[in-house]
Amino acid sequence: MGLYGVLNSGVSGMNAQSNRLGVVADNIQNQNTVGYKRGSTQFSSLLTDSGNGAYNSGSINTVVRRDISSKSTNTSTTSPSDVSINGNGFFIVKDEGGKTSLTRAGNFVLDARTGDLVNAGGMHLMGYNLASGTPSPSMNSYSGLTPVNLASLAMKSNPSTTGTIKNANLNSNAPVITGPLSSTNYSSTTNFTAYDNLGNPFQVDLYFSKTAANPGQWTVSAFDHSVPANFPGTPLAGPTPMTFDARGNLQGTPKMNFNIPNGQPFTLNLSNMTQLAADFQYVGEVDGNKPQAIDHAEISSDGTVYGVYQDGQKAAAFRIPLATVASPDNLTPRSGNVFDVTPESGNPQINFANVGGRGSIQSNSLEDSNVDLGNELATMIASQTGYGANSKVFQTGTEMLETLVNLKR
Repeated sequence: MGLYGVLNSGVSGMNAQSNRLGVVADNIQNQNTVGYKRGSTQFSSLLTDSGNGAYNSGSINTVVRRDISSKSTNTSTTSPSDVSINGNGFFIVKDEGGKTSLTRAGNFVLDARTGDLVNAGGMHLMGYNLASGTPSPSMNSYSGLTPVNLASLAMKSNPSTTGTIKNANLNSNAPVITGPLSSTNYSSTTNFTAYDNLGNPFQVDLYFSKTAANPGQWTVSAFDHSVPANFPGTPLAGPTPMTFDARGNLQGTPKMNFNIPNGQPFTLNLSNMTQLAADFQYVGEVDGNKPQAIDHAEISSDGTVYGVYQDGQKAAAFRIPLATVASPDNLTPRSGNVFDVTPESGNPQINFANVGGRGSIQSNSLEDSNVDLGNELATMIASQTGYGANSKVFQTGTEMLETLVNLKR
């Protein structure tokens, strides 16, 4: 049994070093994989019973462990849906088959096909839909979690209700207009666009007429641009009087009120106008917008997921929780850079960021792999050396066995 044990020992040692080299290869090829956790090969001896006069060689067993609890550095990115965790938590994700797992890979993007936030491993981010009200996470189950899907927010329009003149001037040297308003009988004109209930644009024309000088009397009227026949006979609002003092400051806070067709009651605030010896100018803003599609997603530090529309408006849609386990190094890794819960790791405990050591969520940031290339190369050399030494044991045992066999001849 002695020589056969030597041969078995050599083979076992070669297999062990081969397994170790395989783990090193995985680590090296994933050194740039977001949120990847390095593996290491642990050896344990398997000894056989030996008598007083003989020694029976045993073998060696290999166990691969993941350094999942080890922290990595973070790299800044330009995407607000890229997120990392500054703490012990894990993102909860689901694969195409519906299996739920944990991951530290937060490189999520909006998938145009499904509307879900999906990372580079094809895993769908899970969260609580805010449309259902304030979420209350289940501490030890995935109950209530759904894929973070922004398709329901894909189109949105807001009807206009208010407008504000931010900076406007009426020329104090403009001549006084006498007689009724007509197509040529006004001092200055401008326009703005508002939106109805469906997001259709509605252009409003404003006509300013100077009615008296010293210090300054003006009127302003609003007209529907799409109905030219209404001008100058049927304004939407006005004429609204405006009075300026000797320094060109507007007296009071005049406003214009009218209804936008198929829209909402609208108020235009005129209080920021002046009358100075300068050319006519008009700068203002109007709320509301045409139908907007979701452009991208943003994730805040508390896990709130916002759909960001093309015009920059945001809508809170989901809130993502973080999960922790008692022994993260005992999680089981699988394809997609995710981890499955095991009896040794403990069941997941779920809550929001900044609760119970889960850590905060940082957007525009991704967690690096915790692979140290220098250490992996050193381990590779050690594995190569160990493999070669074990092969010598096997080779020597083979030669000794051949010698033993030849003694019978």
